[in-house]
Amino acid sequence: MSPIEVTVEDGIATVCINRPERKNALSVAATNGLTDAWERIEADDSIRVAILTSSDCGVFSAGMDLKEATQIARDEGVDILTKMRDPFHETMRACKKPIIAAMTGSLMAGGMMLTLNCDLRVGLKGTKVGITEVKIGRGSPWASPALSMLPQPILMEIVLTGDLMPIERLHNYGFTNYLEDTPAAVRARAMEIAKRIASAAPLSVIAAKGGVRATMDLGCAAGLEEGKRLHEVVYASNDAIEGPKAFAEKRAPVWTGT
Repeated sequence: MSPIEVTVEDGIATVCINRPERKNALSVAATNGLTDAWERIEADDSIRVAILTSSDCGVFSAGMDLKEATQIARDEGVDILTKMRDPFHETMRACKKPIIAAMTGSLMAGGMMLTLNCDLRVGLKGTKVGITEVKIGRGSPWASPALSMLPQPILMEIVLTGDLMPIERLHNYGFTNYLEDTPAAVRARAMEIAKRIASAAPLSVIAAKGGVRATMDLGCAAGLEEGKRLHEVVYASNDAIEGPKAFAEKRAPVWTGT
C-alpha cells in the first residue's frame, strides 16, 4: 500500500497521507511521495485545486518518522533528510494551485510544516498543534513563514517551548478558516471550499494566490508589483472576456483557462 494516495475528480486533487499505524509520520517514502504528488498537480492543467488530508488515527501527521530516522542513522550513518528529494517540502510551497489542509487530527513538527504550506486550513475541534523540534534536538527553519499567519509572541512560544497548543487557541488568531466537530466534517468542509475554487476562473485563481504569496515573501510594495505582473496574463485572457459576458447574459461562465 502506498503511503501517499492521490485521487482526482472534477478538477480537485485529494492527497492523502496513508500511514495511520505510524500516526501518519513522514517516512522517506511518504515525503518523496508527497513531492511526486505536488509535481503531478502542478503539471496537470485539469487540476484546479488540491486538498491535503490523512487517514484517520487521531493525528493528522506526527511529522518526521523518528523510528525510521534512528534506523537510517544507525545503519547508514546519515541523517534521514539526505534520503529525501525535498525534505523541506519546497515543491509544495511553490505549487501555483491552491492547497487546502483538511486536518483530521492533531499535528506537530513536520505535520505543522505541511499545513504552513497550505493556503487554507480546516481543523478538528479538540486537537492540538505544535512545533516540537526543540524537544528532540531537531530544527524548524521552515517555521519562519508562520510569522505572517500568527502573532510573533505566539509563534515564539510554539517554537521555543515545543509545547502543543489547543487548535482553538490558534483559530482565535486566524490560523484556521474553520473548525469542525468530526474528521468527516473536516473533509466535507474542505471539499466544499475546493468546489468553489474549482468553479472559478483558473487563471484568476492562480494569479490571486501568487499575488498574496508574493506579498508574504517580498513585502507590500514589491508584492504589489509582482501581483500586477502575475495578473497580466489574466487580463489578456479569453476568460477575462467570458466572465463579464456571462454575467451580462445571466448564465454560468465557461472557463477555458486561456
